[in-house]
Amino acid sequence: MRCLNRQFRAKDLPTDVLSFPSPSLPPNKPAPTAGDIAISVEIAAQNAGKLGHSTAEEVKILVLHGILHLAGFDHERDNGEMARKEARLRRTLGLPLALIERNKSERNESVRPEVERTRSSGRKSLKQKVDGAGARRTA
Repeated sequence: MRCLNRQFRAKDLPTDVLSFPSPSLPPNKPAPTAGDIAISVEIAAQNAGKLGHSTAEEVKILVLHGILHLAGFDHERDNGEMARKEARLRRTLGLPLALIERNKSERNESVRPEVERTRSSGRKSLKQKVDGAGARRTA
């Protein structure tokens, strides 16, 4: 994942999830797939342990987040639309806190240091960037 992150985002850091939307095709030729999602199971396992849920649940959270990006959602620019959709789907699927909710909590807690950080994943704020090759950082 670090290599993919470096190659497609010029960030020499490991990451938990990346999405790669399929190239746009003419309207009469739909893409055969929405794209690809790359997930680091190692990072997912670490985050799951810190957050007190299973690695399988964490992978599901990452898949959900990646799929929303492949569907065109962009939490950096959509005024909370993706966050609301992710939260709604997470509740429907019975999953723990979604990535956007999790990182929003972390940012709020860092502003108020007296609050005990009991659900920190250790990740930085969510960032998303689409480069010329179409790689999208999704968490």
